[in-house]
Amino acid sequence: MPLEPARLTLGFEGMPISEVYDDVYYSAAGGHFQARHVFLAGNNLPARWQGKKCFVILETGFGLGLNFLTTWLAWQNDPDRCEILRFVSLEKHPFRADDLELAHAVWPELALLAAELRERWPPLVPGEHRLEFDGGRVILTLVFGDAVETLPKIDAAVDAFYLDGFSPAKNPELWSPALCRSLARLALRGATLATWSVAGSVRLALRAAQFDVKKRPGFAGKRQMLVGRFGQPDIAEKP
Repeated sequence: MPLEPARLTLGFEGMPISEVYDDVYYSAAGGHFQARHVFLAGNNLPARWQGKKCFVILETGFGLGLNFLTTWLAWQNDPDRCEILRFVSLEKHPFRADDLELAHAVWPELALLAAELRERWPPLVPGEHRLEFDGGRVILTLVFGDAVETLPKIDAAVDAFYLDGFSPAKNPELWSPALCRSLARLALRGATLATWSVAGSVRLALRAAQFDVKKRPGFAGKRQMLVGRFGQPDIAEKP
């Protein structure tokens, strides 16, 4: 089935919004800071990848690539980083490269990495697209298509999950019990997760899939976020 590309649409205060899901791509308080607070700190990164041969992250919702770019920059700046960083990201409605260029302009601190990403940006056709950076030490696998269909086909042993779909009320498929079970299939024991969503249905679905989840203080005006660990009751690590 052909992809329906996302179209860059700016809403209130110039915030990128999805016309399909009527939701924003990141917080108005700052997307880069949100990514660091929710997804990196929520998964205790960079500490958890330090000293490892390979560390694998899976993301539900690539969007504008902000979480990937933020993670890549943190990896570059960490002298104790893992040897190989693998980042697998699902996206049903990918952007065209020219829209990405406009959106990326608001993050000058990510400009060099964002330019490299756009240079290697694949054609918008369904399936897996492997992109390599930093001499092959950073591997981004973009999976274009419906996550309900693509996630069960992924073969990976995941250390950390970034759950970053649109609101569960507007994009329920990315938070369903079936999708959470698909995440659990890929999770190494002790794998962590983080998400900005604390919806009761999300917590129930993750717990049913053997993720132990807890609330933590959220980013900016959002009071809470969610962190979790697979197959273990204790998630006492500090971000």
